[in-house]
Amino acid sequence: MNCAIGFPRLQGWRKMMSEQRYKLHWITAVVETVKTLKDMIAPFVILVVANGFKGESTQPWFVQYWSLILFGILLVSTLVAGIVKWRRFDYWFEDQELRMVSGLFVRKKRYIPFDRIQSLDYTEGIFHRPFNLVKVKVETAGSASGKDAEAELTAITKDAAEQIEQEIQRAKRVQITGPIPRRYENEELLLHGDREITQETERSVRAVFSMTTGDLLMLATTSGGIGVILSGAVVFLSQIEEIIPFDWLFGELESFVRFGVFVIGILILLGFILVWLLSVAMTFLANYDFKVKLEKDDLVITRGLLEKKRVTVPLNRVQNVSIVENPFRQLFGYASVVLSSAGGVGEGARIKLFPLAKRDRIIEPLQELFPNLDFGEPTEVLDARGKRFYYRFKLFLTLVLVAAASYFLFPYGLLSLLLLPFVWGLGLWQYKTAAYSILPKQLTMRFRSISRHTVFMEKNRIQSMEVDQNYFHRRRKVATVTVNVKSGMTVDAPAVRHMPQEQAEQFLLWYEYPTESKE
Repeated sequence: MNCAIGFPRLQGWRKMMSEQRYKLHWITAVVETVKTLKDMIAPFVILVVANGFKGESTQPWFVQYWSLILFGILLVSTLVAGIVKWRRFDYWFEDQELRMVSGLFVRKKRYIPFDRIQSLDYTEGIFHRPFNLVKVKVETAGSASGKDAEAELTAITKDAAEQIEQEIQRAKRVQITGPIPRRYENEELLLHGDREITQETERSVRAVFSMTTGDLLMLATTSGGIGVILSGAVVFLSQIEEIIPFDWLFGELESFVRFGVFVIGILILLGFILVWLLSVAMTFLANYDFKVKLEKDDLVITRGLLEKKRVTVPLNRVQNVSIVENPFRQLFGYASVVLSSAGGVGEGARIKLFPLAKRDRIIEPLQELFPNLDFGEPTEVLDARGKRFYYRFKLFLTLVLVAAASYFLFPYGLLSLLLLPFVWGLGLWQYKTAAYSILPKQLTMRFRSISRHTVFMEKNRIQSMEVDQNYFHRRRKVATVTVNVKSGMTVDAPAVRHMPQEQAEQFLLWYEYPTESKE
């Protein structure tokens, strides 16, 4: 077959591909229904518990059971909405775009050019895994909501998800190499070329990092999930306090106190242990089998046991790298690594590259991923000129609180005096932690809130730099330097505070002049 005949056949194949439309899996209706009910279940439970399942018997039946009727209406309406989304959602590929149309009465169309797609993030929930399905989130540089992705395919097969990736690769290859040359005589040759690209991609996948069992247990046992659980319990109890028989409870408690304060303390301790174990289990399941792989120029992060997640981070969108060490984990030599990304929303903006690992294990893989960065410790420390600023204002505020507590809660309020040495010690700790390094093409900053942060960023990734001085700063000739880099739709702003003014001016001079002049 000659080229004059083969190329029209290729165009016909392309036309057939653009006309072929794809549906979501039927489990979409179930997933959407459960998702909506999950969002409404908390206020609904509070409403039912507070008002009861049944009203007064003298009222009509539909008034007595109004809460159950309302629940039935919500259940049916959410199920119908899920079925509508499943039946009325189509997607297809046309003119190097991912196109989607949805809606029953109002049809919404969304066209996303392949060259705007930054990544495809996959999630396998408990409804997806039995059917070998995934949820696909399409992330673009223009995802502007801060919460939602550009588009979401609730449930499609893994083969369909792979097909989307192949279409994106094909479009980007055409953008680089130009239009499809006439030497492709038929569609078989083109498909063979796609298979070669797929095989090359598979060969280029390289494991970078995986959490050991020890890392995972340390992460789970030291996570902050217990605070989330306790705050949720407090909110729930505050909503139903009217129906709790406090008089009866306090009466029972009064008689129970006779058994001794020790027994009550043991029960409270057991309650905290139970909440802590629940937090450990949640963190363990969420981060189970955490792995980071490098696929060409993308980082692929996978994690989860019950719900598997896959997040893709383009390396060229990473703006800075932060090593975070909280005090407790730092005692055992552990740290986490967080990336700020210019694209994506949610997890796509602040990404935990390594949730937790030994400090000496993370430098080597970081150096492989970001060869242009020097991950050495910052060498320039602050002199004593700005030392008092780290604790003086905090001590003043704390002293006001201590005075109020001591006056209104005397004598127990005097215990708040213990806050003063704690605040003073924290300020000194923050002062001793602060450091920086200015390299020709890189800036490294180290600072502490409670956790210690060491931030590494290339000069060409910095969006802006600010030097701030208040009245007291000017008197002592100190200043605060803040560096802004893009992180999703917001900015990440690491800062070294209360540094000597001449050192702050070095930052501005370094940022103002081109790198070549410094070399």
